[in-house]
Amino acid sequence: MLRQEFLTVRNRLTADDVRKAAAALADRALDLPELAHARTVAAYVSVGSEPGTLVLLDALRARGVDVLLPALLPDNDLDWGSYDGEGSLARIQHGGKMALFEPSGERLGPDAVTAADVVLLPGLAVDGRGMRLGRGGGSYDRVLARLERAGAHPALVVLLYDSEVVAHVPAEAHDRPVRAVVTPSGVRRLPGT
Repeated sequence: MLRQEFLTVRNRLTADDVRKAAAALADRALDLPELAHARTVAAYVSVGSEPGTLVLLDALRARGVDVLLPALLPDNDLDWGSYDGEGSLARIQHGGKMALFEPSGERLGPDAVTAADVVLLPGLAVDGRGMRLGRGGGSYDRVLARLERAGAHPALVVLLYDSEVVAHVPAEAHDRPVRAVVTPSGVRRLPGT
């Protein structure tokens, strides 16, 4: 129910709203010290009315950052591939789920994310504790568990709209807090990791 409420608000945004927010989001994110010093960033390509990421991905590449993007596996886990510009993306329809833009090149394996200095996470909301509400598919829960098993400690950053920073989201024992949330109006540091 809570997820649907956030999605309903997002779906009211116009293409112009999403485009303006994406430019502002990229500007704010690029000021993050974690991204300024990152050599490898695991990110994702936004779809629909999600906060836009392509401007940010291209800016990171222009800085010489290796950008890893996910490819959804049949069991909802994520494989990874390199982002080499918008032309390196393929639109993949996953059964009854939404179509995603994924890297079309070589797959690097699910463990490739453990080399990231920063992981940019999608979400629907985050609270003051740094707890993130995802879409409910569990893909990023698996990523976060994989990072923990590997002893990897990248900066975890969620990209959201301003209205999606809320007082409280439900959390489960396996959930991991994020370090920062970037919205079009700025960066908010959270207790996080």
